[in-house]
Amino acid sequence: MHRLLVLYPKPADPDHFRDYYVTNHLALVENWPGPLAWRYSFDVAATEGEAPYFAVFEADFADAATMAAAQASPHGQRVAADVANYATGGLVVIHYPVRAGTG
Repeated sequence: MHRLLVLYPKPADPDHFRDYYVTNHLALVENWPGPLAWRYSFDVAATEGEAPYFAVFEADFADAATMAAAQASPHGQRVAADVANYATGGLVVIHYPVRAGTG
């Protein structure tokens, strides 16, 4: 499995971010072919001090090639282009293979 992780620093207008994200952006994500599962949260906390991020999104794909194809698809391009409509604080995007732990 391969995971896409998007970290959002605090935006200029948190209320607009939440409303737009839930009402518009996630509607695009719901129809995005490729992810096996996805999840998000606005309840980002740090174990100490203030969390550097306002929101987080993660999506799981079968593998890195499937993720890349989903991102390159016309729908994936619409999802990416929509980010400018709400993420005024920027974003950090990382991805990695997920390995299971033991014990």
